Amino acid sequence: MLALGVAAQAAGTLVVSAPALLIPYLHAHGTTLPAAGILAAAPTFGMVLTLIAWGAVTDRVGERVVIAGGLVLTTAAVAAAWLAAGNTVLLGIAFLAAGMTSASTNAASGRVVVGWFPKERRGLAMGIRQMSQPLGVTLAAVTVPQLAEAEDIRASLVLPVLLCAVLAVLCAIGIVDPPRASRAEASAEHVANPYRSNGFLWRIHAVSVLLVVPQFTLSTYGLVWLVGLGWSTGAAGLLVGGAQFVGAVGRILVGAWSDRAGSRVGPLRVVAVSAAAVMGVLALVDVTHLAAGAVFLVVATSVTVADNGLAYTSVAEAAGPFWSGRALGAQNTGQFIAASAVGPGVGALVAGLGFAASFSILAVLPLLALPLVPRRDRVLN
Repeated sequence: MLALGVAAQAAGTLVVSAPALLIPYLHAHGTTLPAAGILAAAPTFGMVLTLIAWGAVTDRVGERVVIAGGLVLTTAAVAAAWLAAGNTVLLGIAFLAAGMTSASTNAASGRVVVGWFPKERRGLAMGIRQMSQPLGVTLAAVTVPQLAEAEDIRASLVLPVLLCAVLAVLCAIGIVDPPRASRAEASAEHVANPYRSNGFLWRIHAVSVLLVVPQFTLSTYGLVWLVGLGWSTGAAGLLVGGAQFVGAVGRILVGAWSDRAGSRVGPLRVVAVSAAAVMGVLALVDVTHLAAGAVFLVVATSVTVADNGLAYTSVAEAAGPFWSGRALGAQNTGQFIAASAVGPGVGALVAGLGFAASFSILAVLPLLALPLVPRRDRVLN
C-alpha cells in the first residue's frame, strides 16, 4: 500500500511539474513568457479547484477507486495535451484538466497509508509517503526539458502518459481499501463534522499555511540567492536539487521521531521554532557573506520541509475515517494557495528590500505559527 501510494503520488507530481519545465522550450518556439507562465501554473490551479472534492469522493467510495480512476483520467488529460501540443489554448486547457485529475492521488494516497499503518508507525510511513513529491519533481526535471529540446513537447509527455496508465492498472489491482467500520456502526464522534466540534483542524491548517511560505521561498529563490553569492547557475541548481532530497530524508526521520514521541504536535512545535531560527541564520549569512552559505541553505531547506509529514498525519488522524479525505484536501488546498503567492510576493519583497531583510521577515511567520499549534494531539483514526 505504501509503495503504490508513493508511486501514484509521484506520477501525479510528475504531471503537475512538467509544464513549468517546458517554459524554456515554449519561449524559444515563440510563446511569450507570460503565456508560458500561465501554462505552467494551469495544473496547480486545477489541483486547487478539485482537491477537496476528490477528498469528499474518497471519503464516500474509498481509496482504490479514487486513485486508480483518477490516474485513468490523468492519463486521458495528458494524452489530450499530447494531441493539443500545437495549440496554446487547448494545451492550457489540457494542463488544467491534468491538474484537476491528478489531485485525486493527493488525499487518497495519504488516506490509504493512514488507514493501513497503526498510530505507532504512521509517522514514519507518512514521512516515506512525503518523498513522492521530490521523486516526481526529480523525474520531471531529468526527462521533460531534455526530451522537449531533443524532439518536441509530445516527446516530453510520453513518460507521464505511460507512467500514469501503468500505475492506474497496478493500483486497481494492488490497492485494498483499509478495513473500517461502516457509518451505521461508527460512533457519533467519528461521523460528526470535525470542523464544527473543535478548532484542532483549523489550527493545523493555519500553522501549515504559515510554515509553507519559508519552504517555498527556499525552493523558489534558493538558486537565485546562491547565484547572488557568486555560485554558477549549474552548481547552484545541483545544490538546490540535492537539498530537496536531504529534506525528503529529513521528513522520514521527523516522522519516526513523532512515532517514538507518541505525538505529532510536539515535534511540530519544535520544527516551527527551528524554521524561524534557520531563516534568521540565512539572513545573517546574506549580510556577512559567509563561505558556508551552501551548508546553511541545505540545513534550512531540510528544516522548513520537516513540518509537512507531521501536519499531514495529524490532520488525517484528527479528522477520522469519514472526514480525512476532505480534511487532507483542505490541508493541501491551503498550502497550494499560500505557495502560489510566494513567487510574486517574495519576489517583490526581495526586489525592494534584498534577501537579508526578506529572510528576516519570513522568520517571523513560524513564530506566528507557534501559538497556533495545539497543545495535545487529537486521534480518531
